[in-house]
Amino acid sequence: MKMTKVLTGSLLGLSLVLTGCGGDSGGDSNNGASPAEDRAVVEVFNIKTETRDQMLLLEETFEDLHPNIDINVTTVGGGGDAGAALNSMFASGNEPAIFMLGGLADIENWQHTLLDVSGTAAYEAAIEGTVGRLGGVAYGLPYNIEGFGWLVNKAIFEEAGIDIDDINSFEDFEESVRILDSKKDELGLDAVFGFSAAENWVISQFSSHFTSVAFGNDLVAGFEATEPDWSEADAFRRNTDLMNEFNLQPTVTIDYSTSVEDAFANGKVAIIHQGNWIVPTLDSIDPTFSQEKLGIIPMFIEDGGATGTIAAGPSWFWGINSNHDDEVIEAAKTFLDWMYTSEEGMRIMIEEFGFIPAYTGNDIDLITDPLSKTIYQFLLDGNVTAWMHGSYPTGWAMTVLAPEFQRYVSGESTWDDLIEVTTEAWIDMRSE
Repeated sequence: MKMTKVLTGSLLGLSLVLTGCGGDSGGDSNNGASPAEDRAVVEVFNIKTETRDQMLLLEETFEDLHPNIDINVTTVGGGGDAGAALNSMFASGNEPAIFMLGGLADIENWQHTLLDVSGTAAYEAAIEGTVGRLGGVAYGLPYNIEGFGWLVNKAIFEEAGIDIDDINSFEDFEESVRILDSKKDELGLDAVFGFSAAENWVISQFSSHFTSVAFGNDLVAGFEATEPDWSEADAFRRNTDLMNEFNLQPTVTIDYSTSVEDAFANGKVAIIHQGNWIVPTLDSIDPTFSQEKLGIIPMFIEDGGATGTIAAGPSWFWGINSNHDDEVIEAAKTFLDWMYTSEEGMRIMIEEFGFIPAYTGNDIDLITDPLSKTIYQFLLDGNVTAWMHGSYPTGWAMTVLAPEFQRYVSGESTWDDLIEVTTEAWIDMRSE
């Protein structure tokens, strides 16, 4: 059994084998497995650490059905580590055949090496509007549909006498937070929030609620903007201040593991900012969590009783590296097509990954966790905002916005400082 590679630190000197070893052709020997030299080796670069085990299952199942293709998945921790790792792989000549793209900025950055995926079966099955395009060319196949916002432990809210369905404004949300804080001891809470401000990618996603509304949920508008639109900065600040006042402290030190695996999964905080991708992690700690406890409260941004929204849409895209030879490229297409259009692939993506599919032909009734169904309903109702952070200037969120946000919640700068510094950096990056 092959082991999925998991890398979380510096990947200098990373070396991945992209070709097989010698052997005879055939494929009828060794219980149907073809000798190594006849197997197309497809390296897959995955940055979703929470899907590490599921990707291993996916590759093993696929290889059992496709003995002439060898899938090697490398999983790298999110954020800057993943970007550095991918750059290192390309710089070393060990380029993956399939890799993940975070949005239009990533597509532009890698456009020179990306294949037009419009000839794939997965492209034909993709829900309208979910394919990653630039200049009219389809470069990215949607990974799945994901939604994020304030995830909550409904059991804690109920114990405090709060029905989350009655939270219909920011004022309602703020009142609920203060009630939870007043009953913190009897509820067994360490804090109300477990926002992981040590993770730059969480801050980037959090900001997207507000920039998406400001840019009218138009990803291209955000991608082409010469400066950020901070017209919803007050709502951004209100939500940040509320979180920071009632968060695990120091806010800036809370990482993903502390937030999700330690505090939230064990009932030590009631609210975190995450998405439905954490369902497998929560259920691995508490098998009842997603079914009985997990809920989502929309983000209330605009004043005047406007309907709350969550961010929902394609979370990531798969790109195919056109630099490989035809055999590897065709094998890469075969893998992605099988993943998203075959009966077994679709089943694994829903039942094992816990994904909301971005493709037609799936049995939605297979979605078992209530959170994913809620997100899907928000999507159907149109009460969603776009994943605008994928349209930010490359590196802006991770190297400018997140550090300035961390300085603000640590009391080292003002909100005006954050707006000024991030605006100047955006303008500079877009003018290059």
